[in-house]
Amino acid sequence: MQVIKYVFQPHGDERGQLVALEEFKDIPFTIKRVYYMYDTGEGVVRGHHAHKSLQQILICIHGSCKVKLDNGREQKVVPLEKPYEGLYVSNTMWREMYDFSPDAVLMVLASELYNEADYIRDYDEFIEFVKTCDTTIAVDEIR
Repeated sequence: MQVIKYVFQPHGDERGQLVALEEFKDIPFTIKRVYYMYDTGEGVVRGHHAHKSLQQILICIHGSCKVKLDNGREQKVVPLEKPYEGLYVSNTMWREMYDFSPDAVLMVLASELYNEADYIRDYDEFIEFVKTCDTTIAVDEIR
């Protein structure tokens, strides 16, 4: 399974740190939606879905969490612990976010506006959907 983790360039001095993100320079798609999760309770698992076409970058801008990725053939757990790292989540990838630290803020950059029709919320339906897609994913990568 291909896991792509982007390492963004922090800029800082005695005043603190700043990370700037630009479409097609730092992010491989047009950003049409941004949202974030916080105050996620202990033991809560978020996600439990895939998308037919939407792409995302997940950035834990504060605290930490884990993301379980599943392409229908294999699964991988990816920790998000640094505010300058982003996890690319392609379409046709089941995702579950969990093990949030009490102070975690998980920001998501999305390639499309919200569209319920793009979601696959049933795991068995997801498995059937990926069987029809020709996506062979094989290597880990950090950019």
